Formats: sequence, C-alpha cells, structure tokens
Amino acid sequence: MEIRQRSLKYMVEREVLDEQKLEEVSQRKTYSDTHRPIRERIKGSIKCTVPRLKKTVVSFFPILYWLPKYSIWDYGMPDLISGISVGIMHLPQGMAYALLASLPPVIGLYTSLYPALIYIFFGTSRHISIGTFTVLSIMVGSVTERLAPDENFFKTNGTNVTEVDTDARDSYRIQVAAATTVLGGLIQVVLGLVKFGFVGTYLSEPLVRAYTTAAAAHAVVAQLKYMFGVSPTRFSGPLALIYTLMDVCSQLPHTHLPTLVVSVVSMVLLIAMKELNSFLNPKLPVPIPGELITITVATLISSYTGLNSSYQISVVGDIPSGLSSPQVPNVSLFGEVISDAFALAIVGYAISISLGKTFALKHGYKVDSNQELVALGLSNTVGGFFQCYSVCPSMSRSLIQETTGGKTQMAGVASALIVLVTILKLGPLFQDLPKAVLSSIVFVNLKGMFKQHSDVVPLWRSSKIDLVRGRNSGVDLHVGLNPNIALFVPTYSVLGNIPGTELYLDIETHREAREIPGITIFRSSSTVYFANAELYLEALKEKSGLDISKMIIYKRRQEAKQKRREKRAERRAKRAAKTQSGLMVFSVEEEVSHGGQWDGTCSDKEEQSWTKRENGTVFVIPTTPRTPEGQSRWEYLKGGDQDCTSLGWMSELQDGDTTTLGSSTEDTLSHDLERVSLGSLGKWTWDIHSIIIDLSTANFIDTVAIKTMKNIFKDFREIDVDVYIAGCQAPVVDQLEFGNFFSESVTKKHLFATVHDAVIYCLNHRGATSLPRYEPSAVSTASPASL
Repeated sequence: MEIRQRSLKYMVEREVLDEQKLEEVSQRKTYSDTHRPIRERIKGSIKCTVPRLKKTVVSFFPILYWLPKYSIWDYGMPDLISGISVGIMHLPQGMAYALLASLPPVIGLYTSLYPALIYIFFGTSRHISIGTFTVLSIMVGSVTERLAPDENFFKTNGTNVTEVDTDARDSYRIQVAAATTVLGGLIQVVLGLVKFGFVGTYLSEPLVRAYTTAAAAHAVVAQLKYMFGVSPTRFSGPLALIYTLMDVCSQLPHTHLPTLVVSVVSMVLLIAMKELNSFLNPKLPVPIPGELITITVATLISSYTGLNSSYQISVVGDIPSGLSSPQVPNVSLFGEVISDAFALAIVGYAISISLGKTFALKHGYKVDSNQELVALGLSNTVGGFFQCYSVCPSMSRSLIQETTGGKTQMAGVASALIVLVTILKLGPLFQDLPKAVLSSIVFVNLKGMFKQHSDVVPLWRSSKIDLVRGRNSGVDLHVGLNPNIALFVPTYSVLGNIPGTELYLDIETHREAREIPGITIFRSSSTVYFANAELYLEALKEKSGLDISKMIIYKRRQEAKQKRREKRAERRAKRAAKTQSGLMVFSVEEEVSHGGQWDGTCSDKEEQSWTKRENGTVFVIPTTPRTPEGQSRWEYLKGGDQDCTSLGWMSELQDGDTTTLGSSTEDTLSHDLERVSLGSLGKWTWDIHSIIIDLSTANFIDTVAIKTMKNIFKDFREIDVDVYIAGCQAPVVDQLEFGNFFSESVTKKHLFATVHDAVIYCLNHRGATSLPRYEPSAVSTASPASL
C-alpha cells in the first residue's frame, strides 16, 4: 500500500468479507489460544513464593517500602517544614470542626493526632493530610444530635430553672461518635480486604462536588447560632435545613451583638490573611498561618478582657491536658448507627481516593485504592478507641503539605507532633477562645465549596445527565442511570491492520493483524464514561507502554539537571579555553558525565540490560547529533536489536522511585541516562509517535470522560506523542463540543472518520511513505488494496 502524500486519497479494492472469511483472513485465535485454563489460573493465583509474599507484606505495610529508602539529607527538611505548617493548621481546624460534629473542641485535637499516626504506616499517598474534615464533621454531628439531643439532658437547678447538663450530653455524644467511627472504620477495612476499592470509580466528580456543596450549606446553617449568639430549634427530616434557617432568621432581632462583633472581626481578619497569602504566594516559602494567628489573638483578648464574664460571649471552655486512655466503644449503639457508619465510610473514602489520585498523578506515583480503604479504615477504627470521630484528608491541609515541599508521610509525623505538644501542654491556653471565632473559621473555609454552585451552568450545557446525577447526590441514582455499570467489564485492545485491507483488528486475537510501526491504535469494547474513565486511562498507558506520569516527571528533572550541567560546563570552558573555539575537550567518560555529545558506541564494560514488558523493550537513545544550539532529538523505543545499554527505569523501578524516593536508585538512573542519552536537552520524540483512539464503540461521553480525554491529549503532547480520535458518532462529537473539549491546540482536525484515515494521516505527517506490505498467507484470500 502506497500513500499519495499530496492528495492523501486512498482507494480500497478487496473481496467482500463475511465473518467466516474475515476469521480466515485474519487467522483469528481460538479461546483456548488466548486464555489459560481455569485450573492453571487458580494454581498460579494461590501459589506462594518468596517474592509474592514480600510483595504482599510491603503492599499491606507501605512504610516498609519507602522508610528504608528515606533520605534525611534530601527530604528531612522539606518534610519538617511541611509538617509544621500542616500541624499549625490542624489546631484551629480540629477545634472548629469538632463544633460541627457537636463535640467538645478537644475531641477535634484527638482526631487530628491518632488517625494521622496510623495512616503513616498503612497509607499509600504521600501528600494527603488525614484529620478532621467539614463534610464528615457535619455527618457525625447529625448522628450525635439525633441520638443525644439537648432535651434528653435537661436538669433543674436550685431555682427551678431548667438547663442542659452539658457534661452528660457531651459524654454520651462522644460515645455515639466513637461507636460510629469504629463501625465505619471496620466497614472500610472489610471492603478494602475484599478488593472493593473500585467502588470509588462510581462516585464521579459531579456527584462528589454536589454532595460537598450541599454539606457546605448545612455547615453554614449549623454555625449561624454561634455567629449570631442565638438558640434556634433543631429540626430533622425533609426540609430540616430550610426550617432551621427560617428559625434563625426569626431570631435575628435577638442577636447577641458582642458575639456578632467577634464573628465579623474574625471573618474580616481571616479573609484578609487569605488574600494576603494569595498575593504573596510566589514570594512566601510558607503561607501565613492566618487561622492560628486569629485564634491566638482572639484567645488573648478574650482572656485579658473577660469576654465571657463581662459580655456573656460563649467560649470553648475546659480543655483537659494530656492524652485520653483507650476505651472500648459502646457496641450496643452499632445497630442504631450502622447506616450512618456506612455513609461515612463511603464518603470518606471517596474524598480520600480523589485527593490521593490527584497528588499521585501530579508527582508520578500511584495510590492503591484497596490499600487506601484499609489504611483509612484502620485510622478510623483505632482512632475510635481514643474518642476520635471519622476522618479523611482535607483539601486545604493537603495542598499546604504539598506546596510547602512535603515529600512523604514523614510530614504527617511532624504535624502530629505539633498537635501532641498542644494537647499535652498548650490545650488549656485556648479555654477562653470564643466559639464565634471557630465558627468564623469554618465559614471562611467553606468559600471554595460554595463556588461549586457555579458547576450548574456548565453541567446544564454539557451534560444534563451529569447535572441530574450530581444534584440528586445519590449513588443509587448514579448507578441506576447506567444499568450496565457493574455488569460489564470492558476489554481494551491494540489494533493492527489486516494487510491488503482497511480493517483493523485486535493484534492479540488475530494472527494476521499487523501493528503499524510508530502508531498505537487503542480501542475499548464499551463507551467511555465516569465509571470506567480511570480504567480507560490506565489501560491506554499499559497498552502503549508509556508511563506518562513518570516520563513527564523524569523529563523535567533531567532537563533541569542538564541546564545546571551546561552552565557549569560553560563556566569551565571559559576558564580553560583549551581550544580556539573555546570548547573543552573531555574524554568520553568526562564528556558524558558533563552532558556532552556521545558517539553512540558502547564500551565492553557496558552490558545489555534489557527491560522487558508485556509489550516490548523500553529504553531511550538520541536519534540526531547534537546541534550547536545544544538541541537533540530523542527516541523512545520498544523492542529491537540495538547494541547499547537500555534504560530499565520505566518498568524496573517501583512507583515513586523516579520522583521522591529511592535516592540510590535515582543515582543509578541518572548514570544510565547519561550513558545512553547524554542528558541532551531538547525536543523529545518517541518510536511511538502517534496514538489513535478508536471511539467507534462509544454512543455517548460524559463530562468525566471528556476531562479524561483532555488529559490524554495534554500529557502525551508533553512527551511529543500525537493523539487522534477516530470513528466518533455525531452525538459524541456534539457532546465533545458542548463539553469544551476543543481548543486552539485540539481541533476537529484531530478527529477522523475511520481508523484507516487516521493511520494514513499519521504516516504522512511523520514522514512515512507506506503501510506494511501485504503478504498473503496460505489461508488468506483477500486481494491487496491499493492506496
């Protein structure tokens, strides 16, 4: 088949193929050829070997993987600074969010300590900060107030005035919260052990954002009584939020003015601090701790002016110093809180895995969804024995932990130490802190969640199904709208051309299917939507052999390192001036170590070390000589008979070795790259120069899938791999357009009517002149197709 480069037209002439003839032409494999017998698969799955045992132990205790490789010199100071910053945030948030849970503020400090320490041993994310969170605090508060309302703890004093026995009420609420937390944690552990982590894929972004937005509204209404100093009636059931808000509004004429003044001043100070942080963010190594400053100033003013005694402003009250002893939860409460515990388990996990995967994608490592369930479950279970309530990561704290340079969960150890010191020594100092200040902290921190209300307009325009699904905030509805969601597991395949035709079939099941050199054609057997969008992305990475996150991180690191080396080499060249051109003359070893040009030969000592994957060899070599401007083209290859050392880092290293951990491995990594690729800085090109995504099986695409497609185009473009889509149905094209998929860099020119059209374009665009030639086999009856 020859390509006419000017016109890019083709004509196919072949025999009409029915399924029987197509199977003969393509030599389709039988089921037994592509699937191992069940007995062998079971035997292989239960076979116990030392490497498998080691892998199992390390997967259950991830700390055993990263702690032995921990470099205090490289990561100690960043983790310490990050941990202190997060610990400072834990203090005000822990006490403030405890009010949302209708618990004493000291319980929030306990909740910021114990679960975080447990997560360090079992968690797989390196950047999330476990502790109190708004949504879970509200959910716990609904349980504690339902089972321990104020009216159950009325007492009559000597003057026949009825008042609430707060000590008895709080004691029982702590029991309720602890029982709910332990039960929720056990549910998470069980779900993680039975590999139920995939449930997180059914909680799409619109649904989670809708749920947190609704929770923010409940949180604000719950804090109004502290901010205005009123005592509204507690309502439950449908429209309880509306009734509570109406009751608060009816009591506004009775607002306690000193409390309102404290609230307003606190909010103004907090907002000013946040705006100042945003303005000075590029210049500040660590954000200004506005919340800590606010509660410190408020406590000092309250203590020295007697706000509680003089103006009847409600304060935090007694905060006991010292750690609480573990207590067995009240198991008799399990039956009353089981539904709430399950909801807490699912929502907490959804938030945790979403944040974890966000940071993992950014920093080039992976989080194990099942292990995250176990880690979060153990954090809740153990924490419940120490009077903690349900936890999950906080977006604000996690962002601080990441942006201040945190590399590992050792930052969590540092933050836990800050909380521990506060509980042991500094807790009583906050006894005069006005509750209105804590409510103001909650109110200001909910600003981001309220901005999510703006999702309604774009969702209405792009996907009304996502809008309905998110606004109803129900997993049952979410699944119900897609009845095939847990009943059908899609298969993913790489397609190859049947020589002499324009047909493309799975190369694993058809012997005659030939993969096009330089092009990966990827297809899923089902449509792409929220439930399988993540699986789709992972399958694409696996089938293409390109671990995008690691490659991007490593590329950026090597480019930065190469810039530093070139500057050093330039300074040495100027000083030495050994030649008329002013360039230094190095030996081969010196030249390579300083980022110079390499002739591409291997020494006798450089043995081949191929790294095999399921789909080939992975290594990096330069493809063009280094230019005077210091630029060179790169090639990322699979397979072949090259003579030189290959790089095994893409698949040989475990997740994270090329990003934050494994300094000794990274040294080897850099040495290998220098030997093979010279550390040349410039445009990176790969043997897989194009990826074609066959979307002919998709009959719709939702907002989550559209975002996934955007990320695919963006990430592969960064490593100079072109991405195209083929076979889109008209409704899918419309949905892509409504979802703002197209931009200046991704236009409809990236969409092709068929896979064959896309292949011809890719070959012409990358300078190829022909497809693999047709070589008929003994059973093939199709005639060649000319282009």
